[in-house]
Amino acid sequence: LVLTKGAVDSLLDVCGYLRVGDQIQPMTPEYVKRINEANDRHAEQGLRVLGFAYRLMDELPAQVNADTIERNLIFTGMIGMIDPPRPEVKLAVEESITAGIRPIMITGDHPLTAFAIAKELKIVQDDATHHGRVVTGKELNRMTPDELDKAVASVSVFARVSPEHKLNIVQALQRRGNIVSMTGDGVNDAPALKKADIGVAMGITGTAVSKEASDMVILDDNFATIVNAVEEGRTIYDNVRKFVKYILGSNVGDVGTLFATQLLGLALPLTTLQILWMILVTDGLPALALSVEKGEADRMTRPPYSP
Repeated sequence: LVLTKGAVDSLLDVCGYLRVGDQIQPMTPEYVKRINEANDRHAEQGLRVLGFAYRLMDELPAQVNADTIERNLIFTGMIGMIDPPRPEVKLAVEESITAGIRPIMITGDHPLTAFAIAKELKIVQDDATHHGRVVTGKELNRMTPDELDKAVASVSVFARVSPEHKLNIVQALQRRGNIVSMTGDGVNDAPALKKADIGVAMGITGTAVSKEASDMVILDDNFATIVNAVEEGRTIYDNVRKFVKYILGSNVGDVGTLFATQLLGLALPLTTLQILWMILVTDGLPALALSVEKGEADRMTRPPYSP
């Protein structure tokens, strides 16, 4: 008994028959059309669809592999599973867009499933699934590097892709001057995670290889955590700018006074101990206070600073 499950469109390529009630009938173009239409209806609802097929064999072939076993299968049907985004992800996506960060979805799912979820999360805004909004792995294989560079400028959803496509997308975005953060959890994601400016591995589902190749590990496998990290990073960066500016500003007077007296040939106005005491009192404590300030109200409503 051979049992096979997988993406419906891929499964149909190795099915020669289908089960209708108790009858096994040849797979005709009409049946293929009906199955694909049912698959698309499920996918448009954001469902992840799995097809199922089987085959009975009198004896095993001499060589047991996918080519000899998975052919002339009998298609039995499909199921649609909902894998909804976490409630906090929609808000996190909105916040990242406001902050000048562009989320891009790269998935192995059906293009219609990917588009439905991307639309729910507002990663894409319109209903035009095939107008530069969703690109499949087959289309990526046909693209030249220049065509891919143009595609990544506007496409926000890539579906039915393989892990190596991730690396190509990262490189195309970097060629356009973008700072790229890539998430992944599998062994095959490691090259893309390594190539990205910030590789982000999943702490729960992530493999050891993906974690090793990444710069950051998300312990709860939650996209919202990445956005929270960006917010925290911006707060730290702003505070560093504040206390550096403060220290420079407060020391200009000291340096200017000492420099001027040396030019005029006068005695030093301050002793070494006085200078050290002044630095300790006027620089140290206020600078430390500035470094732990809460973030500015607009930190997630402005674009990132240019590198």
